[in-house]
Amino acid sequence: MFHVALIQPEIPPNTGNVIRLCANAGVRLHLVHPLGFVMDDSRLRRAGLDYREWARVEEHADIPALLAAIRPRRLFALSSKASIGYHQVRFQPDDCFVFGPETRGLDAAMLEALAPTAMLRIPMVPQSRSLNLSNAVAVVVYEAWRQQGFAGAV
Repeated sequence: MFHVALIQPEIPPNTGNVIRLCANAGVRLHLVHPLGFVMDDSRLRRAGLDYREWARVEEHADIPALLAAIRPRRLFALSSKASIGYHQVRFQPDDCFVFGPETRGLDAAMLEALAPTAMLRIPMVPQSRSLNLSNAVAVVVYEAWRQQGFAGAV
């Protein structure tokens, strides 16, 4: 259905939460190195509970390796610097949603390489900097899945 890519995730519980989310929504999760933890970190396991075995998680050395492996139909980078709201896009199966590291977001070089229409933001009140990574992933994944009529859900 959809792909979620976490670029250099740093906080194990966030990634654990995203693993659980992706398992429950039928989304493939891609982790791009370097990771700020090892995949057997107890905090990661605790947050993901037993969902790791149900989630489709792949690791990639870098962004070019990610793109070569999945060849997404479209790629959307989530950034507080974007001007288009995630809710303004009609998502399609095989779209990929890219999220940056928790402490710094996606780097300027990646954002500059993308067309403005490929950068999306989640609306927030003024003076807000960002949402928690796993919350941001949930907001976007569930909107994309909703647009597909929650295909595959029970």
